[in-house]
Amino acid sequence: MFDHNSYKVKMIKTIEVFSKDLNALRTGRANSSMLDLIKIDVYGQKMPINQLATITTPEPRSINIQVWDLNNVNLIDSSIKKSELGLNPQIDGQLIRLPVPDLSEERRIEMKKMVKSMGEKCKISIRNIRREGNDDLKRLLKSKDISEDDEKKFEKIIQEYTDKNINLIDEKVVSKEKEIMTI
Repeated sequence: MFDHNSYKVKMIKTIEVFSKDLNALRTGRANSSMLDLIKIDVYGQKMPINQLATITTPEPRSINIQVWDLNNVNLIDSSIKKSELGLNPQIDGQLIRLPVPDLSEERRIEMKKMVKSMGEKCKISIRNIRREGNDDLKRLLKSKDISEDDEKKFEKIIQEYTDKNINLIDEKVVSKEKEIMTI
């Protein structure tokens, strides 16, 4: 039998990854999730900053990173500098301060394009999941495991999931673009 829920779950996971990536984009407001994509090479493995320090946003334009182990301060500092976030860490003992500068108009437009591109990639992933589901349906129909009526019914269900998720992606893209363009 055909399990259409597995495709729904795959689409939901794709949207979750997309949402996480969107949250990591810098919009001019301090947000601790901006640092989620940065991994520190420490203790023989790559670890996210939030596993090495406490991250707080005391003001809308700054992030504080209270590093637990003094030996990791410079590693975190260099990883932040190497990242594409354009942040300049200030070290004060075991505390790293990250002032979040305003975004220039040029950078805002660049980020808007990046958000659109991320949205398109996510839509492609959703459509690939739909195609995978439809291919499975055709295979089941060919092997006579399901009827033509069932195939049409499940195709319609998968298409509804696809449409719903594509609309959700569009909403998230528009929302993030507004956030980026808001000064």
